[in-house]
Amino acid sequence: MKKSGTADLPLHGGRVPRWLSQRMTHMGRAIVCAIVEEYGQSQVLTRLSDPFWFQALGCVLGMDWHSSGITTSVMGALKGAINPIAKDLGLYVCGGRGKYSRKTPQELQDYSDTKGLNGVELVRASKLSAKVDNTCIQDGFNLYLHSFVVSDKGEWAVIQQGMNNQTSTARRYHWHSASVRSFVSDPHTSIIGPNQGTIVNLSDKRAKENQQGIVEFLTQKPDTQLRELRHLVMGKEHQVSEAYVNSKRLGAVLVTAYEKQCSQFVDALLLPGVGPRTLQSLALVSEVIYGAPSRFDDPARFSFAHGGKDGYPFPVPTKVYDESIALLSQALNRAKVDRSEKMRSFQKLHKFTTAIEDTLKPVANMKRVIEREQQQSHKYGGMTIHGPVKPPEARQLDLFD
Repeated sequence: MKKSGTADLPLHGGRVPRWLSQRMTHMGRAIVCAIVEEYGQSQVLTRLSDPFWFQALGCVLGMDWHSSGITTSVMGALKGAINPIAKDLGLYVCGGRGKYSRKTPQELQDYSDTKGLNGVELVRASKLSAKVDNTCIQDGFNLYLHSFVVSDKGEWAVIQQGMNNQTSTARRYHWHSASVRSFVSDPHTSIIGPNQGTIVNLSDKRAKENQQGIVEFLTQKPDTQLRELRHLVMGKEHQVSEAYVNSKRLGAVLVTAYEKQCSQFVDALLLPGVGPRTLQSLALVSEVIYGAPSRFDDPARFSFAHGGKDGYPFPVPTKVYDESIALLSQALNRAKVDRSEKMRSFQKLHKFTTAIEDTLKPVANMKRVIEREQQQSHKYGGMTIHGPVKPPEARQLDLFD
C-alpha cells in the first residue's frame, strides 16, 4: 500500500463561521468540478492525496494557512459540495470527524450498492488505512478524523488526521489507491515528523509474529522511502512569514493583477472586466486547478487569494471571494455548452502568470503586500471571526522591492 504523504500542523481552536463555510463549499465545488472537467475524477483523488496541494486548497478557500482545522473544514466543505452532485460528478465523500468517521463503513456500503462497486473491499481499505496509522505506527498521534473519497469506478483516497495532546500538534495522513496491489505485499512508507523517541511499529519486519493480527507489511530502504514521501511541516506562528512563501511566484501573481500592461492583456484576451484584486485571487485559484505538483511546495502563498478567518495574512475579502466563485462557476457552465472552450480563460491565466514568473522574475515584498491587503480589506468586505473590519489610515505602498 502506498501512502502519498503526511503533514504536521499546530492545533488551533475555534469554529468556522457560517459566512465562510458556505463560501468554502461553493468554491470547493467549483474547483473540483473544474478539475474533473479538465482532467477527470482520478486527478481529484491524486491531488487530495498530496499534502501540499491539500494545504494549498485549504488556503485558497480562506482557512488559516497552517492550522489543523484546515483538514476538518476542507473535508466538511467538500462533503457538502460533492455529495449533492455525486451522481453527475462520479465522486463521493464518506466519513469525517469523530462520530462521522464511524459512519464511513455504512456510507461506503450504501454508495457501493448504488454503483455496483465491491463495498466489502472498500470498507476493508478504509479500516486498514486507519489501522495502519492508528495502531501499527504508534507515533503519538491518535486518529480523530477519517475521510474516504471514492469514485464511481472504485478508485479512492483517504485523508485522516491524528492528534498529539502533549505536543499540541496534529498529523494528517494521505492515502491513494492508484498504486495498490495488495495490503500485504506492498511496503508501507515510513512517516516522518518530530522525533517521538522509541515507538511501537508493528509494520517493522522484526515484528512479524505480531503482524498476523493486523496485516503483514514489508519495509523499503529508508532512502527509497524518503524519495517517495511528501511531508509537510507547518510552523506554529500565526502570521504568514517570508520563510513560507515563494516571493517570486507571488510576485508574478501581483504583476498579472496590478501592472497596467499585463492587466490590459488579461482584460483583452482572458477575463474582461475583472478588477485587479479579483484577478489576484483567480490567478491563485487557476493554479490550484492547473498547477504542476512542484508548484505547491509553499502552500501558504495561496492564502493571498482569500486571506484567513483569523485575519492572517489578512481578513477574508468576501466581495472578492464571491466574485471568484461566480466567475469560476460561469466558466464551468459555459464549458457544458461549448466543450471545446472548457475552462480556457482560466488555463490561459495560469500560463500567463507562470510566463511572467519565468521571464520577469518579480519578487514581492511580503510585508508591504500584507500591509496593503489589510489597508484595503474594508473595501472588499473584509471579515474575520470577529466580524467586519474597519478602514485604517492608508498610505501608498510599492508591492515590490
